[in-house]
Amino acid sequence: MKKYILPESELPNTWYNITADLPQPPPPPLHPGTREPIGPDDLAPLFPMALIEQEVSQAPEVKIPEAILDVYKIWRPSPLIRATFLEKALKTPARIYYKYEGVSPAGSHKPNTAVAQAYYNKEAGVKRLATETGAGQWGSSLALAGQYFGLDVKVYMVRVSYDQKPYRRSMMQAWGAQVVPSPSEDTQFGRQVLAEDPTSRGSLGIAISEAVEDAAGRDDTKYSLGSVLNHVLLHQSVIGLETQKQMVLAGESPDIIIGCVGGGSNFAGLAFPFLRDKINGKTIDFRAVEPSACPTLTRGQYSYDFGDTASLTPLVAMHTLGHNFMPPGIHAGGLRYHGMAPLLSHVVQLGLVDALAYNQVEVFQAATLFASTEGIIPAPESAHAIKGAIAAAEEAREAGEEKVILFNLSGHGHFDMAAYDAWFKGELKDIELPESELTKNLKTLEGLPVF
Repeated sequence: MKKYILPESELPNTWYNITADLPQPPPPPLHPGTREPIGPDDLAPLFPMALIEQEVSQAPEVKIPEAILDVYKIWRPSPLIRATFLEKALKTPARIYYKYEGVSPAGSHKPNTAVAQAYYNKEAGVKRLATETGAGQWGSSLALAGQYFGLDVKVYMVRVSYDQKPYRRSMMQAWGAQVVPSPSEDTQFGRQVLAEDPTSRGSLGIAISEAVEDAAGRDDTKYSLGSVLNHVLLHQSVIGLETQKQMVLAGESPDIIIGCVGGGSNFAGLAFPFLRDKINGKTIDFRAVEPSACPTLTRGQYSYDFGDTASLTPLVAMHTLGHNFMPPGIHAGGLRYHGMAPLLSHVVQLGLVDALAYNQVEVFQAATLFASTEGIIPAPESAHAIKGAIAAAEEAREAGEEKVILFNLSGHGHFDMAAYDAWFKGELKDIELPESELTKNLKTLEGLPVF
């Protein structure tokens, strides 16, 4: 078979929480002022209590409310597809499968948590959400979710992506969101950044600072984040839970599981339900793939750091390039973040997940090969997972091994054609992070708590 489809009756009715199965717990988040472990009250200005409870939950499963399932059913369960045409092009004995999340209305995996966050905020009486977005997949997903639950949404979009991806911006506006480029004149921190550099291309760290400042300054507003946090990874586990059922339909068990990583949500969404099997003794190779221009897992430091540039957020233990890191303007805008999800960072530290980095040119080569064989034009972010899958298939070919490779195709690239246009014109260049710049950025970690 080419694709494996689950009926709506097989849609998971619980999310999976990996913290219940970890061999050792991750370090706790710390209050940015006191440097002591944070409690629920510390997070209350930003999040509704239901999400705070999920953030700290140790329960292995969390029930999905019916109102969320009703929205999920618009696109879930999503298909599992075997990449038979790609296999043939690579002349590999490996069997390659991809979970396709581009079937959601927003074109990516992001609505899996956007819908959940909008629901819990609505239940708590919140009227408005403030958020940031890089490439626009998250901003458009939250704008969509806001429509379902009657919430106003304000999106601070990283300036370089605001300019590169105008149709993502239009998508957010079509769903009723207000979108401004970040850094903006709408917040004190945004004005501060612009005063220092009027041409700033922005970063996710800066945009997060603006959204947090916005939410903290209004009684009717909460903050919403599209990756990194525990409850976000929890919501995304619906991807892996579905995939486990679909792999049974295919009569297969994955040997290698791959996803792109920026904050960590789409990788964790697919991988964490399977990682439970590895923790319990099963042999599976997990590969998290990031851009060489923003090598958070492969070259960053595992340390306590702030999630934003203005140092407003709690300190979390994660792989980081330093919260002042200004990433280059690569077209994989959703992977341009200085930090990584604490839970993903933790399992990398435990040796359960490997991290790889690829340059922009080889990623677009993989994207165009995939588009020419499987027919789907992938988002530049998702193309990193494709590159990882191709590399694994080539390894299997050289070794003559029939490996089963599974990756998350986290979104389509229909709003990223400017990037493909630049690629076909030969304008995309590889960008490496100089060691001197990395060293400079990591100095921002000096004086922060250590393990």
